[in-house]
Amino acid sequence: MEKIGFVGLGIMGAPMAGHLLDAGYEVYASDHRGALPEALVAKGLKKVTGHGPLAEVADIVITMVPDTPQVADVLFGEDSIAAGLSKGKLVIDMSSISPIETKEFARKINELGCDYLDAPVSGGEVGAKAASLTIMVGGTEKAFERALPVFEKMGKNITLVGPNGVGQTTKVANQIVVALTIEAVAEALVFASKAGADPAKVRQALMGGLAASRILEVHGERMVKRTFAPGFRIELHQKDLNLALQGAKALGVSLPNTSMTQELFNSCAANGGAKEDHSALVRALERMANFEVGGSAETAKNEAA
Repeated sequence: MEKIGFVGLGIMGAPMAGHLLDAGYEVYASDHRGALPEALVAKGLKKVTGHGPLAEVADIVITMVPDTPQVADVLFGEDSIAAGLSKGKLVIDMSSISPIETKEFARKINELGCDYLDAPVSGGEVGAKAASLTIMVGGTEKAFERALPVFEKMGKNITLVGPNGVGQTTKVANQIVVALTIEAVAEALVFASKAGADPAKVRQALMGGLAASRILEVHGERMVKRTFAPGFRIELHQKDLNLALQGAKALGVSLPNTSMTQELFNSCAANGGAKEDHSALVRALERMANFEVGGSAETAKNEAA
C-alpha cells in the first residue's frame, strides 16, 4: 500500500484521513498548524515536520484546505510540497478551489515529473464521516486508476469527469445546485411556518413527493431544529459561489439565482453567521419575514389574520 501524506485535518479532512488509517494505509501529516488530532494519532497517524519532508516520505500527497491561496501556499510556498516531490509521485487536491488556478497547479506539478488530480468532494461533514463522499475528479486516466483505491476508502460516487480543472468545474456546478436548493427549502419552510403550519410535518410530507431531496432531508431538519453548528460553513459556500460568479462573468453566462443566493449568504455573514452551517441561510429569509421557522403557530396565525 502506498504511503499517504495528508495536509488539512479539519472538519472534512480529519475523518477522511481516519478512513485511510482504518483501511491500513500509512498516513503522515505535517505539524505546521500545531498538534495533530489525538484521535488520528491513536489510529497510527505519523507526524512529519514541514510540507517538503511530508512530500519526501509520501507516495501520494492529499491536500484538503479552505481556498485557492492556501493550496498555492501548501504546494509552492515556503517549505512547499513541490520542494519535496520526486518523479513518479502523485498530488491530489481535494479542496474546492479555482478551476483556472487548478490547471496552472497541475502544469507545475507535471513539470516535476509527477501526476496531479483535482478531486473536490461533496457530502459535507456527514459524508466525510460516513465515507460516502461524492468525488469529482479531473486528471488523466492513469492517475485516476492509481488513486481510485484511495478514493474508495473516502467516498462512494467517484467519477473521472475530464482533464485537470474539470473536477473543480464540476464542484462549482454542484455548489450552485446545493446553494439554490438550500434557498428553496428555506423559502418553503419560512412560508409554511408563518402560515401556521408545523414545519417539521411540512418537511415530512414533502419528503414523500417530487420535492424530496437530500437538502430537504438534512438541511431542512437543521432549519427546523435550529442546529447550525457547521458541517459546511457559510463563508466557504460564499467562496464557492464567488468562483461560480467569476467563471460566469468570464464565460458570458448569466447566473441570476446564484447571484441572489450569494446576497443571502452575504446577509448572514454580515449578521455574524459566516461560520455557521450553510443551512443557516434561512436566517436571512427569517429576518425579512420577521418570523423564525418553528416559531409559535399561534403567533403565525395571528400575524396572518
